[in-house]
Amino acid sequence: MNEFNLLVEETGERLDRYLAEELPDLSRSRIQQLIEQGEVQLNDQVCTSKKINVKLGDRITLTIPESQPLELQAQDIPLDILYEDDQLLILNKPAGLVVHPAPGHPDGTLVNALLAHCPNLPGIGGVQRPGIVHRLDKDTTGAIAIAKTDIAYQQLQAQLQAKTARREYLGVVYGAPKTASGSVDLPIGRHPQDRKKMAIVSIEKGGRTAITHWQIRERLGNYTLIHFQLETGRTHQIRVHSAQIGHPIVGDPVYGSGRSVGVNLPGQALHAWRLKLQHPLSGDEIEVTAPPPQTFITLLEVLRRRSAISS
Repeated sequence: MNEFNLLVEETGERLDRYLAEELPDLSRSRIQQLIEQGEVQLNDQVCTSKKINVKLGDRITLTIPESQPLELQAQDIPLDILYEDDQLLILNKPAGLVVHPAPGHPDGTLVNALLAHCPNLPGIGGVQRPGIVHRLDKDTTGAIAIAKTDIAYQQLQAQLQAKTARREYLGVVYGAPKTASGSVDLPIGRHPQDRKKMAIVSIEKGGRTAITHWQIRERLGNYTLIHFQLETGRTHQIRVHSAQIGHPIVGDPVYGSGRSVGVNLPGQALHAWRLKLQHPLSGDEIEVTAPPPQTFITLLEVLRRRSAISS
């Protein structure tokens, strides 16, 4: 167990920001997690709000608990590796593969596969999510980055927070947007009635800033292939934003229209196509492109034929 004792020498900084500046070896998301878990005391009282502003003379104690034993089992599940070195692993995730264990998916996840491929992952980024820097939905395919060391995890998290890492997606949507490109800047939060869904929720009611940029790649009659770029990374962000502007992702079982396209899709037609980031140690730019799965390619071929016939 590690414990840090700090004495505030300046008034006005928000608690999580102050700690992130004073403890650069910890990512801000990790600090926020520790605050929520009650591991931070402010003037000898447990503080679970990251939004409190510290004052001159405040005493802060932050405790990092010992890592709990990882009870997950390593499973020999094939991985489509796009890039790998001693710090970083980038995979092309298939549809149907859950990223980390959760109720209903205790094993057979990407984490189980990673533990077989990288035995030293336990403890990096959390007991249940070792090495996971960002996530993809179960049926969203494509590039996902995995940190193999604590340093890599902190650096990659920092890049995501600073918006220097770029995540680009390809998605097929219903309908034909009137403009060639655009941006959606609408906050996202947990759906107020259905806790398994996300929705557009105002900041005042707990929503978090969410920004998605999009550009048409190909018009396919009543469907459109769109290139998405994330500025933020909220849960279900592209799916929620696409549905909100009237062009839901084809095959989306949660936010889609339910209309059949005549192609047997495993889920939403959304693919994490390209990932750009800086190497956590060297700083060199890494750009990885993940080939879309065959179902995505088949969908495009079918829609192109239909579009050609109708025109």
